[in-house]
Amino acid sequence: MPTLSDNFYGKSRVRLVKVVRDGDIHHLYEWNVNVFLTGDFEACFVAGDNTGLLATDTMKNTVYAVARNSTATTPEAFGIEYAQFIAGRNPQITHVRVYIEEKLWIRIKADGVRHGSSFIQRGPEVATVNIELPQGGAPTVTSGVKGLVILKTSHSAFAGFKRDELTTLPETWDRLFGTEATITWIYSTLPEDFAATRAEIMNSLLTTFANHDSLSVQQTLYAMAAEVLATQPLVAEITQTLPNRHNIPIDFSKNQPPFNFEPNNSIFVPQDEPSGHIHARVVR
Repeated sequence: MPTLSDNFYGKSRVRLVKVVRDGDIHHLYEWNVNVFLTGDFEACFVAGDNTGLLATDTMKNTVYAVARNSTATTPEAFGIEYAQFIAGRNPQITHVRVYIEEKLWIRIKADGVRHGSSFIQRGPEVATVNIELPQGGAPTVTSGVKGLVILKTSHSAFAGFKRDELTTLPETWDRLFGTEATITWIYSTLPEDFAATRAEIMNSLLTTFANHDSLSVQQTLYAMAAEVLATQPLVAEITQTLPNRHNIPIDFSKNQPPFNFEPNNSIFVPQDEPSGHIHARVVR
């Protein structure tokens, strides 16, 4: 008889917008919540016995109910609260995973002043959070960002790489360096203020990216991770995926005068497929 191996189930893409009103100053949060449960559900899979099976519709309703009473203003804090609520009411569950993506809203500047109740969505990046909670245990929190599009127009080179009969890529000491980054970090100890810690980490990542004299994407990736680990003692490790978003310089040399311009590294064609794929996990 076939044996049921690893399994889980849950509810995906539970979309939630929450408004917190403090007089004329409002705060807007938008979270996409995904929850997955592991437990002794073999009877459901094998025999169709749904005893003890929490309906995924109930998981969705629980998102809204917990959010209604919650004071959490970060997806990390909300994810922990939600996971503990589900685990506490369902002893048949052995493990809860909560994954949240947050769309970021910032206040509109009206006549130079941040408006109290009008917002503009920032993007395309989204903040990410993954909560792993074993029944009766402590949560493990992985925070991050995905879809982070960044580009620098100087201090980026790529030369000295291996060449063979199929190598056509020229060496360059002055290229555009663009990427759509996915970055996650795991906390060894949970911070008191997730929002402030995230802001510090993002500042370290972006400042290092901007200031680093890059000899390769790999080198800059490592420098970004090293700076986070050096400045954030609560972070145990950081993982980054930095695919190249190429910008190919236009060669005007084949044009007829007066359009056979000398190269000046100013006109490019953006190209993100195919792309280099650079990935690394850096730990203490």
